[in-house]
Amino acid sequence: MKLKPKNINRIKPLAAVLGHVGLGILASVYRPAMGLYLVVVFAYFIYRFLTKPDKEKEILVASAYMAGAEVFFRMTKAMFFYETGKYAVILFLLFGMFYTGFKRKAYPYVLYILLLLPGVILALEYYSDDLFLFRKNVLFNLSGPLCLMASALYCYGRRISFTVFLQLLDAMLYPIIAMTVYIYLYAPDIQSVVTGTASNAATSGGFGPNQVSTVLGLGVFILFTRLLLPYKNKLVQWVMLFFLIAMAHRALLTFSRGGVYVAILMASVFVFFFFQKVNVLHKAKLIFKIGVSLLVTLGIWGLAVSQTGGLLENRYANENAAGVSKDDVTTGRWDLFLAEIQAFIDHPFLGGGVGSSKVYHEAELGEAAASHNEISRIIGEHGLLGIIALCILLGAPLIRKLQGQRNLYFYPFLIFAFLTMAHSSMRIALPGFIYGLALLHLTYGKKKTGSPVPRQSLAKTW
Repeated sequence: MKLKPKNINRIKPLAAVLGHVGLGILASVYRPAMGLYLVVVFAYFIYRFLTKPDKEKEILVASAYMAGAEVFFRMTKAMFFYETGKYAVILFLLFGMFYTGFKRKAYPYVLYILLLLPGVILALEYYSDDLFLFRKNVLFNLSGPLCLMASALYCYGRRISFTVFLQLLDAMLYPIIAMTVYIYLYAPDIQSVVTGTASNAATSGGFGPNQVSTVLGLGVFILFTRLLLPYKNKLVQWVMLFFLIAMAHRALLTFSRGGVYVAILMASVFVFFFFQKVNVLHKAKLIFKIGVSLLVTLGIWGLAVSQTGGLLENRYANENAAGVSKDDVTTGRWDLFLAEIQAFIDHPFLGGGVGSSKVYHEAELGEAAASHNEISRIIGEHGLLGIIALCILLGAPLIRKLQGQRNLYFYPFLIFAFLTMAHSSMRIALPGFIYGLALLHLTYGKKKTGSPVPRQSLAKTW
């Protein structure tokens, strides 16, 4: 029997999930295959750019996939160089701007990046004797802002349907599912690798727990929203609920709290706004789903605490393995923050220059550590120009929202972008790309008569 296009579309997500489960298994069995897979992904998306009529959708799907896959590719050593993920997102979005342009009203984001350029010239003071190190530090610190600028330029004021938007979220989820499978297979025996309360690379696929926690936290948030806005295919829905639990479990076991806290805050804000947009019947269903989610969350927490011998509970209570409270809840980030503020005090107008934070960290703390806070880094390295740049990042989307932009994910995505910048800087593409997605204007469909869908019917439309 020949499947109808409508039924095929319902099956596609399940096939994609199963394919990425297989990808996670392949990565654990033969990791070098991931380098070839990365090449295939690039070729596949470029082919779709050139052959598919809906360039806008293809650009956003490709960018979403690469942003979601970046950490997985890093941990499996698939990247040709460390910043491949950010550059891929930037490249895809530039393709998009070439084909479909961007809004002139997005000019504040061009100004945002221009305000950061004087810091590049100032950086020569620190790296004039080593141009390779100069290039490396400039690209490391500015690749994130460049990714944000490209995402904001492409997405600002752009209208897409909510159906397409959900497909973008699915594209972002698929590689996170592969990463989750890989992480489970990387360290199947939790008790043997958890010996303290510090962030744990062994339970994070052998990679940076902070970045892994951030990605898994975003995956948890997206899948939680799909619990409230369910898939049409019941089997797909149950499979996604399974991975919601799996991602939440592994996010806790990274022992990195940032991604978990941000996911909880995003989910709370999403529920607050979503609750206002549905009728009484859907409010009752929403309350039931949230109640069940809380019970399942307690179960996941109990399992993770048991697997770690209580050390996870100590971690979230800010205690060491012996149960003694730690003095610094920020795990050293506050000292880095103060060093960057000192850089601003010393150079209030133009800042110390790109990469100067490491110099101040070494002078103040005795260690040339990379910044964990993009907000204080921009202030310290770019001075007053950096403060103006931050005001643009905060003010431009809020002004757009006041002008009538519709996007149910607007506030949660801005929260993710800014809080991730605050605890993990812009070391991955996701904060900048998610910031851009918050700027999209989503259309939720119309009645057959052409009149707008009434507010109480939005849940059915989604």
